[in-house]
Formats: sequence, structure tokens, C-alpha cells
Amino acid sequence: MDIFTKCMNFTVVSQYRENGTYPYFIPLDKNEGTEVLFEGRRIIMCGSNNYLGLTTHPKVRKAAMDAIAEYGTSCTGSRFLNGNMTIIEDLERELAEWVGKEAALVFSTGMQVNLGTISALVGKGDIVILDKEDHASIVDGAFLSGGKIERFRHNDMDHLERVLKSLPEDNGKLLVVDGLFSMEGDIAPLPEIIPLCERYGVRLMVDDAHAFGVLGGGHGTAAQFGLTDKTDLIMSTFSKSMASIGGFIAGKFPVVDYIKHNARSLIFSASIPPANTATVLAALQVMREEPERVENVIHNGEFMREGFRQLGFDTGHSCTPVIPIIIGDDELTFRTWRLLFDNGVFVNPVISPATAPGRQLLRTSYMATHTLDQLERVLDVFAKVGKEVGLI
Repeated sequence: MDIFTKCMNFTVVSQYRENGTYPYFIPLDKNEGTEVLFEGRRIIMCGSNNYLGLTTHPKVRKAAMDAIAEYGTSCTGSRFLNGNMTIIEDLERELAEWVGKEAALVFSTGMQVNLGTISALVGKGDIVILDKEDHASIVDGAFLSGGKIERFRHNDMDHLERVLKSLPEDNGKLLVVDGLFSMEGDIAPLPEIIPLCERYGVRLMVDDAHAFGVLGGGHGTAAQFGLTDKTDLIMSTFSKSMASIGGFIAGKFPVVDYIKHNARSLIFSASIPPANTATVLAALQVMREEPERVENVIHNGEFMREGFRQLGFDTGHSCTPVIPIIIGDDELTFRTWRLLFDNGVFVNPVISPATAPGRQLLRTSYMATHTLDQLERVLDVFAKVGKEVGLI
């Protein structure tokens, strides 16, 4: 059979394209933080991961431009060979200090961090344990590792203990969880997870892609609970709060050094460009100088969550600036998204497999830089559309 047959028969999105509710790969003309421009129309952005609003910060933008002027646009090689730079190692030291670890290692994307770290640490005969709502990059890293994969029900500590108790004592074991779960906005209960890891001899890695810059004064999930010292590895990306692209893993020096020399996604990928590196260094500086940004994003999340609940929307278990609107049906999710978009509000429709069956939702997320007028406008639009489609 021709391997392209599946491509010719790919019709899963055709009905949504035909009825005008296809919501993905939208080409925006301009992204200005809290607002975007689409075909000349301004839309309030409530689907971005730009939690601290730093993509438009003048210090951050200037740092990127200055880095291009000084270093050029690319390192044109792997860090393993000719693509490493002092500015990247400066960033690693800053990141390690910020998250309270001995060492950090910068990758070119967040996806590569999880692919490289998990597959470097976990091998044949080892076991990797995942929350069923873990990000796809964690799942892919686990599959790539060749180790045995065990999964437990989302944030279900009784089920997690049963899984851990069933595992052989002699096998190497790594538990990987999102700190802040990116679809439903809830948090991994580290105060309950860590004692289980200690009891059953399991190492813990926390993916802080969405928690970095948001929880724990911006330091992440472990800092939120005062458990940094008991969290073995902390991972995060630069494409959310840090207004750039890339990512890092942080932990004890021997572990990070081992990953550095064994992570294929690091060794066989081109280095992060200097401009992106300088952007993250500047973003870290802004976080230190303007801690009110973290306070603002938390406040805006609380304001919107309370507003949605008062209107009668189901926001699940969210306790962060990531707030889902649970809908539970593909077509209704896409229709609601389209009406919100046409009324000037940008959100993200999420269906299976990105979320569990029956948990189709609109993912909304908020920035430190959203104004009260913008947030109230969003609630007004949601009230109008929610009534029109029968959600409230």
C-alpha cells in the first residue's frame, strides 16, 4: 500500500473547515501580548502562555536585538561540538540559582528537554511512572527511553501508591509529573508525592513549563510548597513566561552532567540562538526587578476564575491562571470557540487526545499585563456566547 494513502484519506478536520469552525493554525498578523491582530481586527488574547507579559517588555526586546548585533543570528552547530557559547553557560548558572539547584542544562526547545532527559536517564530494565495527564513531551520521552511505562490516574495518590508498591525494588525508577497541568490548570500535590517517592525509592522530575514564572514567586512548583531540596529534577521551558524558546533541566551536578553527555536531543540538535538566550537572561532580570508581575498574574487568574464560576461555567479543578471551560463535546467546543473569536476573544479549543474523553474544553490563560477592562470585556463576551450555546 502507498504510505501516502492515509494522507489522501485524512478527512477528520474537513467538516470543521467547511462549516467555518476549524480553530487551529490561525495566521495572526501581529501579536502584541494581551491583544493580537487578525485580518485588521483586534482580539483579546486569552490563550497565550505569555504569563508575565514579557514578550513586549522593552528590556527583553532590546536584549534580543543587542545579542543579534553582537553574536549574529545562530550558533550553526550542536553545543556538543562547535555551538556552545559563554552566554549559554551564563544562563545555566542563573537558572540553577533561580530554581535552587546545583546545575542546569539548556536545550534548544522544551520538547527536547523532556525527550533527552527521560531517555538518557531511563533505559531497558528501568521504569518511568507518569500521571495520565502528563504533557505529550513527557510521554514521548518515556516511549523513547525503552523503559517500562507505568501510569496512574491524574493526581490520585492512592492509585499512585498502589502502582509504586507493585514495582520491583531493584529496578531504577523515575516519576515524572507536570507541576502545573497545562490543560486544566491544577497542580501536582508534591507534598503527597514526595513522601511516596522516598518510601519506594523513586526519583522525581517535575515539569515546570507552565509553573515557572507563575508559582512559588516565579521559582516554580517545588518552591510553592517549600520542597525544592526534595525535588530531584526541575524542568522548564522558555516559551511561556520567559518570552523566548528553549528549555532547561536542573538538578545535582553529576546528574545534569550525565544528561549533558547522553541526551541525544541535545547532542544532535543545533544550539539555542544567542538572541533567545539573551532574552531569557533579560526576562530573569525583569522577574527579579518586578516581582509584582507574578502577583498580578495570580490575581488576574483568581479574578477570572471567580467571574466564570459566578456566570455558571464549569472551570474544573483550576487553581492557577490556566482556567478551563469544560464543555464535553467536540462540535460544541469548536462552535463556542468560533463565536468567542468572532466576538473578539481568543481562546484554545482542546479535544481528545490532548484531554481526556468527555473533558473537551476551552483552555483560557491570563497574563500579568491584562487590564481590568480587558478581563471584564472577556467575561461579558463569555456570558453572551455561553447563553447562546446553552452552556449557562
